[in-house]
Amino acid sequence: MSGALPRSDRAWTVGTAPGIFPFPFVGHGITLFRRPLEFLKSLPVHGDLVEIRLGPQRAWLACHPELVHRILMDTRTFDKGGPQYERLRPLMGNGLVTCGHAQHRRQRRLIQPTFRPSRIADYAQVMGEEAQAVFREWRPGTEVDVSAAMLALTTRVTSRALLSDSLDAATVAEVRDCLAALVRGLFIRTVVPLAPLFRVPTPANRRYRRAFARFHAIIDAVVDERRRGVPRDDLLGSLLEAQEAHDGAAGVTGQEIHDQLITLLLTGVESTAMCLGSVFSLLPAHPEVERRLHAEADAVLADGRRPGPEELSRLVYTRSVVTETLRVYPPGWLFTRTTTRETEIGGFRLPRGATVLYSPYLLHHDPASFPDPDRFLPDRWLPGNATAVANGALLPFAAGSRKCIGDTFAMAEATLAVTVIARRWRLRPLPGHVEQPRPAATLGPRSLKMICELRRPVPAQEPSAQGARDPDTGDACPVHRSPAP
Repeated sequence: MSGALPRSDRAWTVGTAPGIFPFPFVGHGITLFRRPLEFLKSLPVHGDLVEIRLGPQRAWLACHPELVHRILMDTRTFDKGGPQYERLRPLMGNGLVTCGHAQHRRQRRLIQPTFRPSRIADYAQVMGEEAQAVFREWRPGTEVDVSAAMLALTTRVTSRALLSDSLDAATVAEVRDCLAALVRGLFIRTVVPLAPLFRVPTPANRRYRRAFARFHAIIDAVVDERRRGVPRDDLLGSLLEAQEAHDGAAGVTGQEIHDQLITLLLTGVESTAMCLGSVFSLLPAHPEVERRLHAEADAVLADGRRPGPEELSRLVYTRSVVTETLRVYPPGWLFTRTTTRETEIGGFRLPRGATVLYSPYLLHHDPASFPDPDRFLPDRWLPGNATAVANGALLPFAAGSRKCIGDTFAMAEATLAVTVIARRWRLRPLPGHVEQPRPAATLGPRSLKMICELRRPVPAQEPSAQGARDPDTGDACPVHRSPAP
């Protein structure tokens, strides 16, 4: 999915999106804010490269996967920039996600050891433990805030990987709440890039500024405490060791340490939480998918086995469910780039400093790449079936040298979390309630509440459900028999 695509002989078309009147000053920003997904899906009929307006600024959205790959593979020409990164840099500094092309390779080398495959195997137990902790307080028949639970889970997993146990439960909750407020505020600042609007002391702007300040203060406190304490084998420990070893001479400064932690917490927590929420929102409407996922969870985690690297490798169908969820509702759904020189794309000349956009959501819902794109079909990704990625249209983690450094970590975390929760619980929608995914800086359900039903499959050797015990608590529990696979 990350390799360069061969250039085709396609005759590219270039067009302009209609509908900026009667608000030419804000351009398509209001439409993008109110119904962004519908707006994006309407653009390909106007061309392979379509001009839109973000506020008064002109921008061009690539609607074809080949054009998107040209953008992602040529990071010298299409660098991180545009309204999205102009809003992210004050929050995330000059970290791995927001830094320019010139700094990226060095920063990636600095962080890469934390996300090596061997380390992912070490994190598997942590991921399983935190997934179990999520449902420890759940009770059968009660209403659960799934969105909040998934955000708590990913906050704990990511903070343990980056910071070991430096954050206590109360601080983890603060980080979770800060991230939720920041993500809500970032989207409107991207699609309507009019800075004066966000200096007005509205309640939303005040919430954003409070979350901004508190999030940075938490990270500063963690770094200061760690400097005075015992070294740890985590990302923060590696960054502090690099700074001490070179005494700042190699550019590993205190500010860079701060920026990298902010960056990886923000991107690592929110995106995976949105993916998990989307999985559980989709399952009730697809009972056959849910049945097969439950059957795999029961087989792989038989006898209350804790998940680890070996179990992760056997969760083939669950991984396909996660992948299809990322196709239908990619958390990273819209991105911007800026041209560093005059260039040509799709037969159109772009000036230096032009804003270019691409949307994984748009590509993932193109019927030319994915037949029946609005259907949830995990079988697309089972071994031998995954032919739909031949044109590079699946891009939940981007591609090229700026591909998400935590893609393997995120897939492992989501796959294990879904399995651990599905092994014990079935989540049902509230009667009469439909939670749609809501685009902000990320895409996914933000207020997903569901009813939890305990499901405890009867082990094959037991003749009845009598005396069944919960492997996590040891308590006697009622049994919900899963249908036979």
